[in-house]
Amino acid sequence: MENIRGLFVTDLDGTLLTDNKTISDIDMRSLSCLQKNGFLTVIATGRSDYSFFSLLDNLGFSGESPSLPVDYVIFSTGAGIMMYPTKRLLKNFSLQQEDVQLITKYLNSFSLDFMVHQPVPDTRYFLYSSHGHENDDFHRRLKIYSTFARPFSSEAEKGMGGATEVLCIVPKEKGHDIAEMVAQHFTQFSVIKATSPLDGESVWIEIFPPMVSKSLAVQWLLDNIGFSVENVCAVGNDYNDEDLLHWAGHSFVVANSPSTMLIDFSTVACNNENGVSEAARRWLDTFKE
Repeated sequence: MENIRGLFVTDLDGTLLTDNKTISDIDMRSLSCLQKNGFLTVIATGRSDYSFFSLLDNLGFSGESPSLPVDYVIFSTGAGIMMYPTKRLLKNFSLQQEDVQLITKYLNSFSLDFMVHQPVPDTRYFLYSSHGHENDDFHRRLKIYSTFARPFSSEAEKGMGGATEVLCIVPKEKGHDIAEMVAQHFTQFSVIKATSPLDGESVWIEIFPPMVSKSLAVQWLLDNIGFSVENVCAVGNDYNDEDLLHWAGHSFVVANSPSTMLIDFSTVACNNENGVSEAARRWLDTFKE
């Protein structure tokens, strides 16, 4: 692509989205302004493509009209990359069947609750395994997506032929320790920790193929567009954004991020106070220096 000045990447939940699950008019205008001034805009979300477009329907952004000023959507934390608004899938990654069997056997050995999501583009369909422990966030998510859920079994697992990810949901009290344990055990995979977007406390441990992360997805875009990471600005709010924030040429976190992230990155206003717009403005100021 010619005449592209840079790439602006924002997380969705807790960053671009307010707590009321809306996008402010100010942030919308900021993204539109970036596009008009030669910058590509990207949403990098942990949501699946189904969840992302369900949200857009609720916001009134339906069909192929580019009412949302975004050029690309990275979904499922980097397992899929698509153009917007055409929904053209550019790249996707999946765990192999033997990978899924290895992961689920390990999680079951620790009686951990998990969901196995089918490969893109059918990520909304999943198998679930619950061990009867108190895990409100797990059951909350299961209830939301009950239409697409089936109980886990070895036969059903084999029938899937692979997976986009295995998602393990753990209550806050043990979540961070278990996330570290899983990451240390599965160094051959990409293990990404996130705070639950449902209760804001539980820990989601997502196990992906090794080439999946937000930073790797944006790097793939850069390789195909033809410019460097120095011209990338990223904005996020949670642990699953950290790799992207450390990697990007310019990074910001919104003020509602975990305290450890507020120490590590430049801070802008919270998601309810147009933090994305502040990040865009501060980034654009660097082009004037």
